[in-house]
Amino acid sequence: MKVTYNREKLLHAFQMAASVAPARSTKDILKNIKLDTTSDTATVMGTDLDIGIRIDVPGFEIEVPGSAVLPIDRFGLILRESSDERLRLESDGNKTTVCGDRSEFRLPSANPDEFPPIVAFEEENYHELPARLFREIVRRTVFATDNESSRYALGGVLLELEAEKITAVATDGRRLAQQEGAAKVSGGHTGGDTMTIVPTRAMQVLERALADNDGEIQLAAHDNSILVRSERTTVYSRLVEGRYPKWRDVFPSGESAVKIEVAPGPFHAAVRQAAIVTDKEHRGIDFSFGDGQVMLTGRGAELGDARVDFPISYDGPTIPVTLDPRFVGDFLRVLDPEQTIQVELIDEKNAVVCRTDDGYGYVIMPLARDKKPKKS
Repeated sequence: MKVTYNREKLLHAFQMAASVAPARSTKDILKNIKLDTTSDTATVMGTDLDIGIRIDVPGFEIEVPGSAVLPIDRFGLILRESSDERLRLESDGNKTTVCGDRSEFRLPSANPDEFPPIVAFEEENYHELPARLFREIVRRTVFATDNESSRYALGGVLLELEAEKITAVATDGRRLAQQEGAAKVSGGHTGGDTMTIVPTRAMQVLERALADNDGEIQLAAHDNSILVRSERTTVYSRLVEGRYPKWRDVFPSGESAVKIEVAPGPFHAAVRQAAIVTDKEHRGIDFSFGDGQVMLTGRGAELGDARVDFPISYDGPTIPVTLDPRFVGDFLRVLDPEQTIQVELIDEKNAVVCRTDDGYGYVIMPLARDKKPKKS
């Protein structure tokens, strides 16, 4: 193989592919990135056998097509440290030479045929939706997964693929995030016969690998895997095994709930202030909704206490509830600060439901309220 390439463009794709490779592995070949070139395309690939990525890289002049396996650490350093705009690479399967205007590196190379194959997207049945929407779906759900749970299904995001719609759900048993969006269906795609639960890490890779300006993406789900393709990138992932909880049952009936509208930005600031004095033993914040305000009270064993008042348009009876500020903040952080959200409250024992007008729902389970110490 003999190619000349734009260093910056290859560096960006190389780093993205390298993020999929395992930090530790008994298979040394996985500590490399494979570069495949044909007469008119160049593709970099990385995998840990559970997740794989293929990225088409522009800016290549291909003199002799072929393949090379490039060590992540050393070749990555060459790409980062070189000041040349373009570099030349030659590889014969045993060694790889990289040349700049005033530099030359000779690296040992593994056999490209030993690199695990990474499937390309050749599906006829799939869901199609804007990359911007899919990234928003990931961002609004993936933080609520639980990779430490003994229930493996909670270590991923559930994707429900319906006609003209996609719904993503994530939960750790204490809160649940759910986002839906419109999608086009090609070939009657509905996913496999099993639940489509995508591992948390794969969803994080997808969010980083896709860009808002990628246009439309295609998503194809099978019984054991999922494939997502954008204009230049394809990501493969195995699915998480197991049954997902009946998540719709988590949303309490909203018939008796009080609905209060708040702005995420200022509300998030109030939550952060009240959380300053909390600690591991007193992590919860007491929220009291009523009389035209939310009173947020936080306290720590040795850190003092705090009270923050936040104005709202609700003047009804006081509704108290104790919530973990981390869970409240995670939700508010992924929203537009100027966006209006609706908070649904019943009482201190029922879950709090937050909704937006663009298909986002978030459920937070309340904490037991701290008992005030008796006066001596």
